[in-house]
Amino acid sequence: MRLTTKGRYAVTAMLDLAFHYEKGPVTLTEISGRQSISLSYLEQLFARLRKAGLVVGVRGPGGGYRLKKTLEAISIADIVIAVDEVIDSTNCEGKGDCQDDLPCLTHHLWVGLSRHIKDYLQGISLSDLMLRKEFQEVAGRQDKKAEQDIKLDLYMRI
Repeated sequence: MRLTTKGRYAVTAMLDLAFHYEKGPVTLTEISGRQSISLSYLEQLFARLRKAGLVVGVRGPGGGYRLKKTLEAISIADIVIAVDEVIDSTNCEGKGDCQDDLPCLTHHLWVGLSRHIKDYLQGISLSDLMLRKEFQEVAGRQDKKAEQDIKLDLYMRI
């Protein structure tokens, strides 16, 4: 399985949302600024995350996105699957028709690897990652940088 940018960005954005969810709805503009992900790409990802029931949009002033489930109830696998990433290491998409419409010699090896990857990602929740010291350090650093960027932007407008 090769996790594409779509899956990586979705996990990153959801972690950012999780880190800031207690402050109220989080805008995609805020996530975009902290994580250096284009706003239009985030809009596409969040449409899928919303459809999967992982986030909910809040309209109006002070709006943005909130988590629809608890931090403990959202696994990394849920996020990856929500944005249409396939957790599959086989060349045949798990169909077993890799060689002349039959399983190839290593088919079952790759099926097993896919199962382990999915189980691993299913076993890690947003809550689990939030508790990790390295996550907290990086998120804190990103928040400080975002605050500095806002102050600099305000200063430049004067």
